[in-house]
Amino acid sequence: MLNGNLTRRDVLKKSTLLTASGIALNAVNSAISSMKSETVVIGLMGCQRGRKLIETFAKCPGVDLRYIAETDSERGAAGADLAVEHGFKRPQVVGDFRKILDDDSVDALICAAPNHWHGPATILACAAGKHVYVEKPCSHNPREGELMLEAARKHKRAVQVGTQRRSSAEITNAVRMLKEGAIGRVYSVNAVYTRWRDPIGHGEPAEVPANIDYELWQGPAPRLPYKDNYLHYDWHWFWHWGNGELGNNGVHGLDVCRWGLGVDYPTRVVSSGGRYCYNDDQQTPDTHIVAFEFPDKQMISWQGQNVNRFPSPYIVFRGEIGSLEIFSGCGFRVLNDDQEVIHEEERTEDVLASHLENFLTAIRANDPGVLNAEIEEGHKSTLLCHLGNIAYRTGRTLNCNPDNGHVFGDPKAMALWEREYEPGWEPIV
Repeated sequence: MLNGNLTRRDVLKKSTLLTASGIALNAVNSAISSMKSETVVIGLMGCQRGRKLIETFAKCPGVDLRYIAETDSERGAAGADLAVEHGFKRPQVVGDFRKILDDDSVDALICAAPNHWHGPATILACAAGKHVYVEKPCSHNPREGELMLEAARKHKRAVQVGTQRRSSAEITNAVRMLKEGAIGRVYSVNAVYTRWRDPIGHGEPAEVPANIDYELWQGPAPRLPYKDNYLHYDWHWFWHWGNGELGNNGVHGLDVCRWGLGVDYPTRVVSSGGRYCYNDDQQTPDTHIVAFEFPDKQMISWQGQNVNRFPSPYIVFRGEIGSLEIFSGCGFRVLNDDQEVIHEEERTEDVLASHLENFLTAIRANDPGVLNAEIEEGHKSTLLCHLGNIAYRTGRTLNCNPDNGHVFGDPKAMALWEREYEPGWEPIV
């Protein structure tokens, strides 16, 4: 486990003192090299998205995957097999992720559990002194995002959100070009997500499979009887646990939109859509459009088509003298007023690996400030998803406070700002 005594700032302070003696450069290089070589001990929660994280953490030097927490014993065992296959020592498989938090040798919790776990698990992990990598969307509801930010600040923990495009060299360059005026003043940006998803049918009450601890899977969510179309993926389409496609994948595009536009909280949100293609149990829309207005005459729009394979540009920024298109693979191109391509870059790196390396760097340096997708940014982007869903669920236009995103004068909308919890699981900072 990292001792946390040596930070990057400490190294820089030491270098100032050592300069006069002529040995600063060697001392700094040695200290930073030592920081990079220290082993980071992690525990993983959740083995669906978690499988990809296992494979990618295995590419990062100096990582010890000590635990896998999974409420499905078969998936937990398969995750441990995968870890060994990718070069880790066999991790201990546990059902309850809190056993990870109880181990003082663990540096970080990797939360890849369903959405309703993201906020409560992160808050508990910060209180236990762990750094956190939490998958997107960072929270199940807006209040959880606010509490996660409070917890990270109170306990001085590095909390990285899994919006990995923040660690793309190409998208970073694209955002830099926007800031430098490559297409003039940027006033709007549109993101599109298309995916073919099959119907989920009509669930029937069923016996919980013997390999699943459904009580623990529900965790902080109020209890619902088990049905056969909830697990392991279609919980995304029920408000009780998920956030629909807007929260599931829309958050990636909205995060890049907000980053490139340089905005924080919206002033107005409108939504349209529905479950248009199938007659099944899904509560969240398969066809969805949301628009967000910001101060200074800027806007973001997002369109999700869940029964549509037709490709389209992933994100398009529009400025007064051109446009900038970002593709789903993280490459981009800049076009002038005549739609001529004046600059183009292709993806050159494993973006997820870069994102995880950035998280590990923050832990080794004991400096959350180096994170590319720190919880404050993650909360602001996730909040756009929540507001879009609240506008959809209430059927109303939302007028928002540009300082924090809260909805003005609409108790029905603000009632969806937070949720009820299973007794004993209420998140507390």
